Amino acid sequence: MREPKALDYTLLTILALIWSSAFFNIKIATYSYGPITIAFLRIFFGAIPVIFICYLNKIKIEAFSKDWYWYAAIGIVNLVIPFFLIAYGIQKVQSNLAAILMASTPLTAVILAHFFTKNEKINFVKSIGVLVGFSGIVFLFSDKILINENNFLSALIIFFASTFYVIGGLLTLKISNKRNENVTASILIWATLVLFPITVFIEQPWNLSPRLDSTISLIYLGVFSTGIAWLLRFYILKNNGLVFQAQVAYLIPIFGIILGFIFLKEEITPKVILSVIAVIIGIYLVKRSGKITSRKKII
Repeated sequence: MREPKALDYTLLTILALIWSSAFFNIKIATYSYGPITIAFLRIFFGAIPVIFICYLNKIKIEAFSKDWYWYAAIGIVNLVIPFFLIAYGIQKVQSNLAAILMASTPLTAVILAHFFTKNEKINFVKSIGVLVGFSGIVFLFSDKILINENNFLSALIIFFASTFYVIGGLLTLKISNKRNENVTASILIWATLVLFPITVFIEQPWNLSPRLDSTISLIYLGVFSTGIAWLLRFYILKNNGLVFQAQVAYLIPIFGIILGFIFLKEEITPKVILSVIAVIIGIYLVKRSGKITSRKKII
């Protein structure tokens, strides 16, 4: 690992922008495509650059090896389900709300990791972080301007989707000895295989007459927000480590709000600002606690 330089911070910011931009692009894609088709094509287009990089670097893809069931399970839990739920829920809520709700993933991870891992137990500082962060989410649901009886369930579905990202991360620990590029390519392949027949049977996208902006957004979601973003994440992890890369969580809700306003003219209410501040503070406390724990172990 190396000390972060200006280039590393630039790449981290770019990664945050790419992931943040996914939310308003999903919103645009829903103007023409159904949520299952969006999930399928996002995964399909995302698999292309990852598989291509594996081919160039001669990295073996083990999607159909003896561990195939882990790749299949992670593909379903970490990609198929959350991608569908986000696309389904975002049809009725602003994309900036989705960005904030999905930013709660590190907070949910703390709770689940406490019960399903041995080395990630909740302590006092983590507890405060989780309480502060989730208080921001609860406060966001009280914003009657943006969340009402017509879209409350949709907002809840998006929040629920973040849980599957965490579960998928826990499952990934089962194959943590595998190369990141191989794991990502393998789960993308399985997710594509699972969604293809479902998409064909339920939504039959060939019957659509999609808008150009929806199609461009969908291709962008796959190639950049899924494929390129994951490869960029690998690069940052390899050179700077997990702690540095995890800082992207602070930027995603901020950029999500800004991009939603720029591209979709989405309303930014005072409660949205206060909620995102609470979530960021919560994430900071959780990550700060992790650093303190690590130092104690070293000492």
